[in-house]
Amino acid sequence: MSNAGLQRYYADLHIHIGRTERGEPVKISGSRNLTFAQIASEASDRKGIELIGIIDCHSPGVQYDIHQSLDRGDMVELEEGGITYGRTTILLGSEIEIREPGMGPAHLLVYFPHLKVMEEFTGWLSKRMKNVGLSSQRLHAPARTLQEEVAARGGMLIPAHIFTPHKSIYGSAAPRMEDVLDLSLIRAVELGLSADSEMAGYLSELDAFTILTNSDAHSLGKIGREYNELALLKPNYFEFEKALNRQDGRAVTANYGLNPRLGKYHRTYCSGCQSILDEQNIAVQKCSYCGSTKLTKGVLDRIRSIADREVPEVPAHRPPYKYQIPLEFIPGLGPAKLTALLEAFGTEMNILHRVSAEELASVVGPELSAAIVDAREGRTQLTAGGGGTYGKVRKP
Repeated sequence: MSNAGLQRYYADLHIHIGRTERGEPVKISGSRNLTFAQIASEASDRKGIELIGIIDCHSPGVQYDIHQSLDRGDMVELEEGGITYGRTTILLGSEIEIREPGMGPAHLLVYFPHLKVMEEFTGWLSKRMKNVGLSSQRLHAPARTLQEEVAARGGMLIPAHIFTPHKSIYGSAAPRMEDVLDLSLIRAVELGLSADSEMAGYLSELDAFTILTNSDAHSLGKIGREYNELALLKPNYFEFEKALNRQDGRAVTANYGLNPRLGKYHRTYCSGCQSILDEQNIAVQKCSYCGSTKLTKGVLDRIRSIADREVPEVPAHRPPYKYQIPLEFIPGLGPAKLTALLEAFGTEMNILHRVSAEELASVVGPELSAAIVDAREGRTQLTAGGGGTYGKVRKP
């Protein structure tokens, strides 16, 4: 099929709901202003992201809010899947926790094309989950049963933040994904903030899968801290599905994410002396500073311990992973200057991708303009994160 008509769109497919419009809690650790409507507005009007995934849409309270927005005419449901608001299409998703016998917990993302299907899925979940109104709840059913249920309803399943130490396939469940899931019923994998596609190349099991990198946002400001560039005809569910399948020219054409060193679980962390063990090629058994064995193994160290390759191999189909520092990480770029940039150039995606250095300098001066361009092109100096603490951008 011809690629004529394909356009590039930005997509962040992992955003949480903090509260419903009526104040009901959904993601306890999420901000109260993370409602369905405010997420849509933030993505469309401020971020400039054309495709987002809200992954708490199984909650009946969230579904009530969606119906209200549709009934008011603020949003429109698409036959092609998804709900539109302004320049943004919202995919309806859910994050679910599984735990197989003898394994640690892991989070999975599922997406469905239409609200009616998501509501039917909620009915299925409610018989197998203690509180279906909350985010990321434990499913009391086998993981493969969940996969079959999602596939039967025309949905897609994507393992979430696959390497993080807490509640992920490789980080806490098993050394191989095939030990937990039916690989034929996985549409893609999500890396998480502490890994990139080269690190994924240590595991041959991942070679076949399209890779996504998303924000896992728990506040409005974190939307778009990691995201993807997609080649689609239009931003909707079925076009996104084709992109994950690398079908008819649709594709994930780039992953934009934090350098893994900025991720809060990149390296092993010692809770005994609160140190991040950032030496290269370290075999982490005990803290090299205090001797404590109270360690949280970092993503890089975990990958090395389960790798089936000596050096990473990146498949030819995998798009470039572009290190990019979110605007909020840039030293000296405070709220007032960011607001001035947004007033001048519209959205964060414009600032990060489309506006020249000269245009940026005309608003915030040459020093901050250079810092933004360095962040855009991955040239910033970083200190590593670990143990739940993000890495930092070093000041020049």
